[in-house]
Amino acid sequence: MLLNTGTEVVHSRSGLLTTLAYQLGDRPASYALEGSIAITGALVQWLRDNLGLIAKSSDVEDLARAVEDNGGIYFVPAFSGLFAPYWRSDARGVVVGLTRYINRGHLARAALEATAYQTREVLDAMEKDSGVQLKSLKVDGGMVFNDLLMQFQADILNVPVVRPKVAETTALGAAYAAGLAVGFWENLDDLRLNWAMDKSWQPQMNEQVRQNLYRGWLRAVERTFDWVES
Repeated sequence: MLLNTGTEVVHSRSGLLTTLAYQLGDRPASYALEGSIAITGALVQWLRDNLGLIAKSSDVEDLARAVEDNGGIYFVPAFSGLFAPYWRSDARGVVVGLTRYINRGHLARAALEATAYQTREVLDAMEKDSGVQLKSLKVDGGMVFNDLLMQFQADILNVPVVRPKVAETTALGAAYAAGLAVGFWENLDDLRLNWAMDKSWQPQMNEQVRQNLYRGWLRAVERTFDWVES
């Protein structure tokens, strides 16, 4: 997740990175706060390749929809530690809350929800550092075509989630910069006019349910700490 801070370099006190966002021509550079999480789509691949729960990655949504909720389990994919906002190399992955009731669908759903919870943690850190409250989240990448995940992301953040027509934002940004350099587009206003929404999701979750779910996630994350002894 990136938060544009303009020409101001904002140093994080909440576990984020300060990074260069972009610089166009001779204009001043723009900076951003960045929060990275290590395992998102790779967790779906792990379910496919290591456990054989699904035949292809896109099957995870149907499997997750086979159950109404996560059954009380949380999947924290700290396979190689935790990135923002924790930066804990001693952490390792856990699945907590297991009972005999849990099935393949619950595991799939918990795996998808892990991305949304981690995004929430980064967002909370960004709001602490910047004082800026998120009004909507624009998403990109392969996982944004999972409608179940996008709805849960909107629910756990309590803000609308917006998917653009072109979901590969990194490649699009490079194309925009090149187009500006050679005069294909005249200015940034042309780029803004070129943006179009594909789909959006509105939060639908009860506030008490949201708080309880997120509190459970934070407890699950604590269980990953100190697994690797130095």
